[in-house]
Amino acid sequence: MKSKNFTDQGVANKGAGYKKGPVLLRGDQIPEQTTDQRLLTAGEDTNWLHADPWRVMRIQSEFVEGFGALAEIGPAVSVFGSARTPRDHEDYRRAVEVGRLLAEAGYAVITGGGPGIMEAANKGAMAAGGTSVGLDIELPFEQAMNEYVNLGVNFRYFFARKTMFVKYAQGFVVMPGGFGTLDEMFEALTLVQTHKVTGFPVALVGTEFWGGLYEWVSSTLVDTAMISPEDPQLLHLTDDPAEAVNYVMARNEELAAERAGTGH
Repeated sequence: MKSKNFTDQGVANKGAGYKKGPVLLRGDQIPEQTTDQRLLTAGEDTNWLHADPWRVMRIQSEFVEGFGALAEIGPAVSVFGSARTPRDHEDYRRAVEVGRLLAEAGYAVITGGGPGIMEAANKGAMAAGGTSVGLDIELPFEQAMNEYVNLGVNFRYFFARKTMFVKYAQGFVVMPGGFGTLDEMFEALTLVQTHKVTGFPVALVGTEFWGGLYEWVSSTLVDTAMISPEDPQLLHLTDDPAEAVNYVMARNEELAAERAGTGH
């Protein structure tokens, strides 16, 4: 059965189409597995010896297309959060405000291009006349690029897409979200902690939502010496979209001054 991996939501949305890079598939053409699933599944025979080297060319093309599309967007901030947030939710309203304030401050706004928080941040950026970027991903269920994106790139591979979120951003604003949001946030923190990137402001919007996690990071992880005592300072927690945007801007100015002082 072709669509056995689809969620109920995905089955309901199959008619809208399935994005696979630049290709649109419908009906019986929809595959059982995503490109990422096929890549990450351990081969049971030796066919992978012949298939995997060719995948490198497709992966390379995703990086080339992403770099080409985003290289000239200027200063940007990536905004993360749940795709499940409804439009009448307070988090959606805050994300619209974050997108608007970032665009008014001269930043392009980068999201995953989907619904929920992503749509809200793109909506705010577009309303303010800013560059509204969506980095869409092939998923087992249909997720169309939201209507507020004015520069969109479709990806097959999560790791190529995640590189774009970090490479072209000067910071993250993280709204309430699930595993994907946590993954993106902690990857950014890991890159800063290990000095793979030189400073990266991360603002968390939603003290009630993030408070427990922040307390655990600040107490348990520090107390057990799993992180350094100063590492929790990599996060800034607030309920105010304006404060989140101002923090990102101020921290970027500090980092720029530090780099200028050291000649880097």
